[in-house]
Amino acid sequence: MLQRKIDFTLLDWYNRKNKPALLVMGARQVGKTTSIRTFAVNHYKSFFEINFEERPSLKRIFEGDLDAVTLYEKLSVAGLGKLIPNNTLLFFDEIQSCPQARTAIKFLVEDGSYDVIASGSLLGINYREVSSYPVGFESKIEMHSLDFEEFLWANEITPKIIDGLKIHYQEKTLVDPFIHNRIMDLFRRYLIIGGMPAVVSTYIETHDISEVMLQQKMIIQSYRDDISKYAGNKKGLAKAVFDSIPMHLAAKNKKFVLAEIEKGAKNRKYEDAIMWLYDAGIASYCFNISDLHLPFELSERRNIYKFFMRDTGLLSCMSLGNVQDAILNGDISINEGSITENAVADLMLKNGHSLYYFDVKGRLEIDFMINIENTVMPVEVKSGADYKRHASLSKVLSDTNRNISSAIVLCNDNTHLENTITYYPLYMVMFL
Repeated sequence: MLQRKIDFTLLDWYNRKNKPALLVMGARQVGKTTSIRTFAVNHYKSFFEINFEERPSLKRIFEGDLDAVTLYEKLSVAGLGKLIPNNTLLFFDEIQSCPQARTAIKFLVEDGSYDVIASGSLLGINYREVSSYPVGFESKIEMHSLDFEEFLWANEITPKIIDGLKIHYQEKTLVDPFIHNRIMDLFRRYLIIGGMPAVVSTYIETHDISEVMLQQKMIIQSYRDDISKYAGNKKGLAKAVFDSIPMHLAAKNKKFVLAEIEKGAKNRKYEDAIMWLYDAGIASYCFNISDLHLPFELSERRNIYKFFMRDTGLLSCMSLGNVQDAILNGDISINEGSITENAVADLMLKNGHSLYYFDVKGRLEIDFMINIENTVMPVEVKSGADYKRHASLSKVLSDTNRNISSAIVLCNDNTHLENTITYYPLYMVMFL
């Protein structure tokens, strides 16, 4: 069983007094249901689970009156188990398929006899109308596929080792070479395995990359199926955008260009399809900014962006050529370093950063600009041996008008500081 960070979040919620319902959102197959089930078994005497896609007939429980007493009567005769006051968890899975159940959460929380957790895909929750949202009675959290720290846990790297790495990050000191090489080796594996729980479990059990790729292809096909199911009249455009992501990221500037999909394509035609993939948690924007001052939102150019996959293992699987073999042999610069840059983007998103990049007509390019403690921090991702070649970064740092005093370069090498630039191993993105 994989240890997940959401386990700690669920425990904190469980220990709250007068707690609201918990809504766990996330892309398909990131492990929401498994984590909630495990938590329920460990903390409650009774556990009611309703998956509204697996058992659509149970939607009838939420037809008609939604007062707590009526709902409990219907639940008690549904053959789901025994309702034990103050020791039962009601778990509504795939809640996007039953909007009335989402409305009913308010009345269940007001009654307070039983704890309530709901989960659903980001896509379904965003696209299904609810007659009355349980505002003030529902706490929302978003769950992602495994980040790199969770991947290290799965590979039996202890918290003590990770805490030690964080000290090196904070103090900008060298990591023991043996430990550094081991963690870099696991980071390369993360590039091709990614963080989808089923894929990580397959790797841990078999260490067979071909089996890993079979699992990834199944997930990719399920995403395509979701596009067909949910995207309506935009499904053809959404599939075209989805399939084109590896090609765009493998380009030198990694910018998403609609003309690469369809000659003369207009943003107006594709914007809903692109937003659909974003809402589904499949991919994420990294907007271009025209100014290097906070807040970045004031200078973002929403028509110019990179479009990163939310799981780098799936990107590796979708990429042309045998990228897995190259990466395992140490070549993470393959496909213009797109796999590595995508992993950094996804891990920064998982740490709560919004993604921006700086590009002035191709003459001045910085991979990422992030806000760290209200300070502008340029971040360059270097997957090759020439990681100290960064003309744009040096120019930005030397321009006194920009008032940027330091920068980060993520690379293969060990931690070291040169003037105002800190060179960190790529894996230390988990601490940004």
